[in-house]
Order: sequence, then structure tokens, then C-alpha cells
Amino acid sequence: MTRYLLSRAGQAALVLWAAFTSSYVLLQLLPGDSILIKFQNPELGLSPQQIAEIRAYYAGGSPVAGYVQTLLGFLTGSLGYSIDTGTPVAERLAEALPETARLASAAFLLAVVIAVVIAFAASYSTASWLRGALLSVPSLFVSVPAFWLGILLIQIFSFRLGLVPVIGGSETQQLVLPVLTLAVPISAPIAQVLARAIDQVYAQPFVPVIAARGATRWWILWRHVARNAVLPALTVAGLTFGELIAGSVVTETVFGRAGIGRLTEQAVNAQDTPVMLAVVVLAAAVFVLVNLVVDVLFPILDPRLKGAAA
Repeated sequence: MTRYLLSRAGQAALVLWAAFTSSYVLLQLLPGDSILIKFQNPELGLSPQQIAEIRAYYAGGSPVAGYVQTLLGFLTGSLGYSIDTGTPVAERLAEALPETARLASAAFLLAVVIAVVIAFAASYSTASWLRGALLSVPSLFVSVPAFWLGILLIQIFSFRLGLVPVIGGSETQQLVLPVLTLAVPISAPIAQVLARAIDQVYAQPFVPVIAARGATRWWILWRHVARNAVLPALTVAGLTFGELIAGSVVTETVFGRAGIGRLTEQAVNAQDTPVMLAVVVLAAAVFVLVNLVVDVLFPILDPRLKGAAA
């Protein structure tokens, strides 16, 4: 088990390094010069030599030196300084992260609830038309653009029905529509995989044996089928949780929330490469950490995997 954990941790570190390296290279290849955009302003009165010194401070003098300097900074917790505001990137992330964490956590929990309801209702249903309708819902959810869904929810629940205020509501009221906007598309793949896994478990020979002993369909579904079908859904849930930060960019922009999404939008508009790099690495770290937890949980949830993990 220890070897298994060390192997997974090593793979996670490799993925993080690859994400950092590819992001750094791609950001350096972007057209335009964020330093010139910010500092080559006649009102600032900076000389070309001073601009070159600023460039050396942010970029390390050369691409290789800049890469090594930035990598060492990330390893020691120093994420550099924002070109746009001059403040430490770590401070800007610390200010924006709690807002996005609340939104992402609530959206993920709601997405799991929606997925479980759809998958279990479809599996328990005896009417073929109702089952087909329920199984088609995830395809509809995943095809709905997040920005369109957010605007639609605002139009219906805020402007038409007046149930959720757009401005001036409580923290809970301000979370309702963004959480729903983010949760609906995330729930789709979880529901699809869970429903398919339930069908596969129902096809196993032990299910008719349990039914022959007098167990009800509901008892079989919850006590025996669900626990065997949860592993594939858990994998997809881990993958989709890593997408929540990316999805928050659109959602927070639509609803005007000051989180990682809004910070990313501002950094892209200002070509603030240190902030963009930190956001990408943060998203990769969340993705890797969640999937590492899922990998660790697998042998615990399924004893048959303990031998393979060892």
C-alpha cells in the first residue's frame, strides 16, 4: 500500500510539473508584451533601461533563467508579483479563492445529488418511456452552455419571478443561481456513468440470487447494486471536480462574483502572465489532488483492489 501511495504521489508531482512547464511556455509564446503594455506609458516617464530592468525582474533576464526562477518560486510558495497591480500573486489568489471554493463545493454537492437522483430514478423506473426520458436528461444538461444557462436563470428567477435578487441579496441568495448554473453541466457525466454502472451491476449473477431470497427491488438497488456501481462514478466525479475552477470563469463573469474566475478574466484582459500561470497551476493542483484522493479511496471502498495496490 505504501508503494502504491508513493507511486500515485510521484505521478501527481509529474503532472503538476508538466502543467507548469507547458503553461509557462505557452504564456511566453502569447502575442503582445504585457510589460510594454503596462510600463511603456509616456505618463510614467520610464526610460528604456528602466523598462529592461523591470523585464529582467519579472522574466529573469532570459527564458531559461525565467523558467528556473519561476519554478523555484512556486516550489517555495513565492508565486511572483502581478504585472497589472504590482501586488503579490499569492495575495490575489488568497483573496479570490474562498469565494470560488464556496461556489465550487456547493455546485459539486448539488451536481452529485442531481446525478444520483437521475441515475437511481431511471434504474428504479419500470416504465420504458420514463427511463428513456430520464437517461436523456444528462445529454441535455451537458449540451447547455454555462453562460446561456446563467442568463436564462437570471431572466426567469430574478426578473420574471422575482425569487432571487440579482443585487442586494444575502450570501445564500447570491449563491443559488451560480451554484445551479455550475452544477447542471457537471452533473451530466456523473449521472451517465452512474446509470451505466448500475445497469452493468444489475446484469451480474448475484442480483437474481438476492431477489430470489425475497429482497425488494429498492433494497437490492441501495444495499447491493449502488455500492458496486459507485466506483466508476467516483472516478468521473473526481475528474469533473477538477473542471469546476475552469467552469467558474464563465459563471463568475455572468453573475459578477469576485472569485478565481473573475481574477482569470482580469488577468487575460491585462495579459498578466504571472497571475494566469498561477491560476493554471492552481487548477492543475486541485485536479491532481482530488484524483489522488480518489485513487487512495479505491482500495478502501473495494477490498478486491487492495491486492493490486499492494
